[in-house]
Amino acid sequence: MSGSKPLCLKHHFLVAMPQLKDPHFSSSLVYLCEHTPEGAMGIVVNRPTSLRVSEMIDQFGLPEPTPDPWVYAGGPVQVERGFVLHDGEGNWQSTLGIADEIRVTTSRDVLEAISAGEGPEHYLIALGYAGWSEGQLEEELASNAWISCPADFATLFQTSDEQKVPRALGTIGIDPRQLTSSVGHG
Repeated sequence: MSGSKPLCLKHHFLVAMPQLKDPHFSSSLVYLCEHTPEGAMGIVVNRPTSLRVSEMIDQFGLPEPTPDPWVYAGGPVQVERGFVLHDGEGNWQSTLGIADEIRVTTSRDVLEAISAGEGPEHYLIALGYAGWSEGQLEEELASNAWISCPADFATLFQTSDEQKVPRALGTIGIDPRQLTSSVGHG
């Protein structure tokens, strides 16, 4: 495939296949924030923890937000670091634009705005992220550990955690009940 453009899955979902038994990723939906030849970075968006946003924000001495959603387990890398996936422009200190309507911010100022009721309308806060080194994600895709599909705003921010995987797979015509963990050559 010399001369072909490298695959870029930024602003895509990765759906874990049933044979992926890693406890960090089993049955997960990962939103890819970055994908370059050097590697990839994403956030698991369907794994709420037992921690509420208010409990996390309270550690910073900030007022509790309303509503008070769950904090997500974003992945096994840097689990002490927070990532806010959100909509809107916002003038935050450390924000990466991913798609027209989706951004990720890692600076405290977005948490301050959320606690004051002045933050983004739609957001998801995760601790940690999923990371892949150069070529690692491509190898995992080739070994059928993941299915990739285009990401969309509604699945990310307006769909229940239990329905995120079926909805994402539905965008490419796959019923999750048809997935099997056995792979072979009949």
